[in-house]
Amino acid sequence: MALGQAARGGPGGKPNAKPNIIFILADDLGWADLSVYGNTEFRTPNLDKLAAQGLRLTQHYSNSAVCSATRFGLITGRYQYRLRGGLEEPLAGASDTIGLPPNHPTLPSLLKAAGYRTALFGKWHLGSLPNFGPLKSGYETFYGNYGGAIDYFTHKPGVGPNVKEDLYEGETPVSEVGYYTDLLGDRASAYIKKHSSDKPFFLSLHYTAPHWPWEGPKDEEVSQQITNIFHYDGGDLATYAKMVVALDASIGRVLKTLERKGLADNTIVIFTSDNGGERFSKTWPFSGQKTELLEGGIRVPGIVRWPDKIRAGQVSDQVAISMDWLPTLLAAAGTEPAASHPPDGTNLLPVLLGEEKPAERTLFWRYKANAQRAVRAGDWKYLKLNGNEFLFDLSNDPRERANLAGKHPDKLADLKEQWEQWDAEMLPITPEVSTHGVTGKVQADKYAPEGTD
Repeated sequence: MALGQAARGGPGGKPNAKPNIIFILADDLGWADLSVYGNTEFRTPNLDKLAAQGLRLTQHYSNSAVCSATRFGLITGRYQYRLRGGLEEPLAGASDTIGLPPNHPTLPSLLKAAGYRTALFGKWHLGSLPNFGPLKSGYETFYGNYGGAIDYFTHKPGVGPNVKEDLYEGETPVSEVGYYTDLLGDRASAYIKKHSSDKPFFLSLHYTAPHWPWEGPKDEEVSQQITNIFHYDGGDLATYAKMVVALDASIGRVLKTLERKGLADNTIVIFTSDNGGERFSKTWPFSGQKTELLEGGIRVPGIVRWPDKIRAGQVSDQVAISMDWLPTLLAAAGTEPAASHPPDGTNLLPVLLGEEKPAERTLFWRYKANAQRAVRAGDWKYLKLNGNEFLFDLSNDPRERANLAGKHPDKLADLKEQWEQWDAEMLPITPEVSTHGVTGKVQADKYAPEGTD
């Protein structure tokens, strides 16, 4: 079935059949790391094509400036600060008590209850076994890593003979040979190939790319020479380009499988990143990067394609955030969030379908490191960083260089008060909450191999 044909029902040709859903999440991908978002150093043809066939968001945000916190927001549809694990920046190593509670409604559990098959291939990072994991939170199938970063070839979260692979089939450790980005794409393609038409599927494809360590698909020798998984002394722009191009190619193979299977028209495909880019990433025209609440740390690519319902070739300035996808995708699937856990995110489906115009939003962030606070209200942004307060008009100053706090003291005071009221509804950040995976030397020594973002 060619893209754009009116399949009107997808699997089995059933009228108004529920759409399949593929949610693709990159790790540490910056705003301008895709050529469709302005990268001129290398090309990402598959994601560029995805954007051309659907809708590209220019004001899409991550729930946090680091990964595990954003993943709490994405999977629950709520501010991550409502859960103890969501306070961690990022979630630090193995813990019996800190993770996504299995009884909490999630995007996969709610879709599963609505008749979907559910699968996650890739990074989990929402708590460790035996108390936490994808199979305990709505996914029926899992292949990937439970923690944060792993080496692309050894699949280990650290270096040394005593470090075990963080690669699992369900809850069983496995060992495989291959570049991790390729392994994940292959698993996703195989899952789609085996799909039968009796139920729709929800497939989460959560890559670790282009997160460090800095290894391209042919860099086995680099992998063998690494002495620290954080890889502070490695990497360069050329290697980073190879990692992003490999990510794009892996996604391209998955999308080709979807098309060959005849499922493309009635499948929603979403692509975004868990936070802004890191040291080799391109975030222009924004300032800041991962771990910062400047735009470069939280504004990320956002692409959605659904040929049956969403007109191709669109660019939208709708402000969106990770936690919006739960209510949006549940609406597309004809179901609703759990009444016991109302989402903080917004159902964007009417905007994506062209039934409503983009609406103004008010969004909030906080980050323990450097005592950061941020509010986006309309085009105004309040930012507090290292005790300094800023007010920016993002419509005229997306680079956040002209501090208007002195010219608009009333607006500054209003946004500060809104932040305080919002913050009072969230769990407090107490001294034991970790930042960057550690709270002190003891925890750093204990968890450094696995507590990576």
